[in-house]
Amino acid sequence: MGRLTGDVNGVQSGNTTQVPVLIIETDSGVEGVGLGAHGDIARVFPAVEGEDPRAVVALYDRMLDWVFKAGHSGATFGTIGAIDMALWDLKAKSADEPLWRTLGARERFVPGYASGLEFGLDDDDLAALYGEFADRGFKAGKLKGGRDIDRDLPRLEIMRESLSRNARHPAIMFDANESWNHAQAARYVAAIEERMDLTWVEEPLRRWDAAGMAALRGKIRAAIASGENLTGLEQYRPLLDANAIDIVQVGNVWGITHFLRVATLAHGRDLPVSPVAYNGNPVAHAAAAVPNLLTYEVQDLHFPVGLDIDQQFDDGGIVLGDRPGIGIVVDESQMTLAGAVPTIPAAAGPHIRPERAALRLVAEPDVIDVPVPPLRPVS
Repeated sequence: MGRLTGDVNGVQSGNTTQVPVLIIETDSGVEGVGLGAHGDIARVFPAVEGEDPRAVVALYDRMLDWVFKAGHSGATFGTIGAIDMALWDLKAKSADEPLWRTLGARERFVPGYASGLEFGLDDDDLAALYGEFADRGFKAGKLKGGRDIDRDLPRLEIMRESLSRNARHPAIMFDANESWNHAQAARYVAAIEERMDLTWVEEPLRRWDAAGMAALRGKIRAAIASGENLTGLEQYRPLLDANAIDIVQVGNVWGITHFLRVATLAHGRDLPVSPVAYNGNPVAHAAAAVPNLLTYEVQDLHFPVGLDIDQQFDDGGIVLGDRPGIGIVVDESQMTLAGAVPTIPAAAGPHIRPERAALRLVAEPDVIDVPVPPLRPVS
């Protein structure tokens, strides 16, 4: 993305965000493209190898059945999602139409909100970033935070001011990325709501805490949004049964079929669904086809190096194109082959939960999360 990205749990060490690309080849020469990590490909792919990709829904269940003993969560679910995305791409290409048409959407426009993963940016860069989103007509935005209210409140004001050129009262969301306990969440959101209205607060508690989020709903005005890290319908049921969330979120990286099924599950409860974005917005095609879409997260106005994607950003949302499939053309000359460069796990970043998360009594500087060097024996 050419900028620092991160959230309250940590910030990436550089300006580069890796985007794994999966290409599935067919005997007819057509290729299907899926985006997202697929480290378990060797175990999952035999479930679909040699099959007709047009049977994508049945093949999705076949992949789940293929791994049912070990379970389908985590990296395995991500792999299933990437394969599923590539199979849907192939299915739409076989029909010579964009996926949003294949899925039955009437309109190509997907309403969205700006979400820059901007925790590591200073205030000037924050204003510039949301100014770019405002230039494309966005009327809603989401800020990452949850550590220091004195830092977050001015940044919320900056974001609101940037988006106010398109709406008198832009929709403002706040994402704590599971960093609070119940009491912290209630106090923190109440402090924000003394200054402004929040459309929703996202992941205020751990993703599985149905009882906690249900109780929190009675203490704050903002809606509660969660679900991006849930892998399978069975993980949503406790939250829905407890009336714990107002907006049902779904991660792009888990694939097309998973999104469609969660959207149907939410629709049965009269709840809106909102996809959490990923580079290239592949699930936007499915989002255009469901009746209960609220809004779609847009994290960047540019596309990854080596990917030509048939989308535009205008009027505060995504305008899908007419290219067959999910609209992605890959320039493999700009790709790095998987395994060619060793992947070194990050020591810190948004995907690593800090040791003192939800255990802080007061706002603390980011230095608290810098790994401490190991002790050396004294000779």
